[in-house]
Amino acid sequence: MTFPSRLLAGYGHYLQKGFVRYKETHEHLAMYGQHPEVLVITCCDSRLTPEGVFHSGPGELFVIRNVANLVPPFEATDGQHGTSAAIEYAVSALKVKHIVIMGHAKCGGVQAFRENANKSTLKGDFIGRWIKLLEPAAISMACMPVDRIDDPQLAMEYAGVRQSLKNLMTFPFVSERVEAQDMELHGAWFDIGSGELRLMDPKTERFETAASSAILAAE
Repeated sequence: MTFPSRLLAGYGHYLQKGFVRYKETHEHLAMYGQHPEVLVITCCDSRLTPEGVFHSGPGELFVIRNVANLVPPFEATDGQHGTSAAIEYAVSALKVKHIVIMGHAKCGGVQAFRENANKSTLKGDFIGRWIKLLEPAAISMACMPVDRIDDPQLAMEYAGVRQSLKNLMTFPFVSERVEAQDMELHGAWFDIGSGELRLMDPKTERFETAASSAILAAE
């Protein structure tokens, strides 16, 4: 078996352009370690690149990726809690100032949940159990809908972000820093096709486009 040639070619371009561009940054990071201020929890979908969306260089974002950008509730049980471990490291060791939960359009994980929600078992040894984390979001959406939209996929994508933000607050080391106003939580949603970023208003929990404020911030 040979290493994928596409990756080798990409590495060649990286050495010639990307690494050279950030050479001093890489040397500084290697010597002094990482100090990102932002943790982004997003989907592992290959079409979504948080570093590209936020135009961020090496060392600027600490990124956790999983199916459907989900945060499980806090559990002090035996087992391998990969997402929870990464959150703990970002919050307790790196001392990030912001956590962003970023959902996205046409999320396969959300779609799989919607298509299998009424079945007794979900397909897959791991995926089915993982996306069951969306059940509280679906119940909340049915009982107290926040969005006035006719797109059930989009509504569920929004609801998943809201649920993950709620689950974040079940982690003691997260809630303590948020309540001390030492860290902020944010909800976001990205449209892969149009490039539109929407941010969740913390008061209304509704998502609004970030275009106008983003342009002002970039000037």
